[in-house]
Amino acid sequence: MLNPIATILESQPLVVLDGALATELERRGADLRDPLWSAKVLMEAPHLIRDVHADYYAAGADCATTASYQATFEGFARRGLSHEAAADLMRLSVTLAVEARDAFWVEPTNRVGRVKPFVAASVGPYGAFLADGSEYRGDYGLTVEQLMCFHRPRMAVLASSGADMLACETIPCLIEAQAIAQLLPEFPTISAWISFSARDGKHTNNGERLADCAALLGTHAQVAAIGVNCTAPRYIADLIRAARGATDKPILAYPNSGESYDPTTKTWSGEDTCSAFAHEARTWYEAGARVIGGCCRTTPEHIRELAVGLRV
Repeated sequence: MLNPIATILESQPLVVLDGALATELERRGADLRDPLWSAKVLMEAPHLIRDVHADYYAAGADCATTASYQATFEGFARRGLSHEAAADLMRLSVTLAVEARDAFWVEPTNRVGRVKPFVAASVGPYGAFLADGSEYRGDYGLTVEQLMCFHRPRMAVLASSGADMLACETIPCLIEAQAIAQLLPEFPTISAWISFSARDGKHTNNGERLADCAALLGTHAQVAAIGVNCTAPRYIADLIRAARGATDKPILAYPNSGESYDPTTKTWSGEDTCSAFAHEARTWYEAGARVIGGCCRTTPEHIRELAVGLRV
């Protein structure tokens, strides 16, 4: 079973993740005001995605997370794409990250003091497909079996796409995490991290205690790490400590900028706390996180500062 997180942590004290993909795509002129979000760029301008991955590798990231977060068969079908065409786009999301990684790694100077970066295929929550903000609530009203049926086809494609692991992220509720964990044995050669979105320093967005979620998921051999993402930085240290006390799995954290997202207007508002991102990352490490990066509204520069600050 591939588990690049465990492999890297054998040789260095932490794994540095990348930051936001959408933020950088928008800076490069992509219009993401669309239900497919960054997956839309897979169809329109895939080279932009490759360029963003390259920038994060150069900034110090040990991992690139693919543009498949909102790439689902159901979402692509709404655009008239066949099942196979949708699967091809999912595989393309992995290929772009692999190509950027291989181009980075072929340069000898890029290898100095670095481990070879890996590629994590993003598996977004059911709510991301709905494009109505449900990934920040988790109030789906679905069973474990129904969620397994939704996730199975995409996980099957991504698990066989050349990715090194799966990044099951922004999961708002325990029942969805359980569905994903129960699916993993169907793909025995690959591991996954499972990362929740949280509403405060103790609870997932759906209200479960993160400690309870970590304890349950920690029994699954293919779960490589457990943590939180797309959550305000002010909650991260407490959430790390809660998870750390419940499992021996590595804890990951990649918060957003601290701003609030409005799914209706698809805009961000509130205070941006990214200016202290690298400083706060040190507190997350001290709290017990060993896999650290950024989510929405963070940039390669934030990852560069984080990597420099935490690797000294």
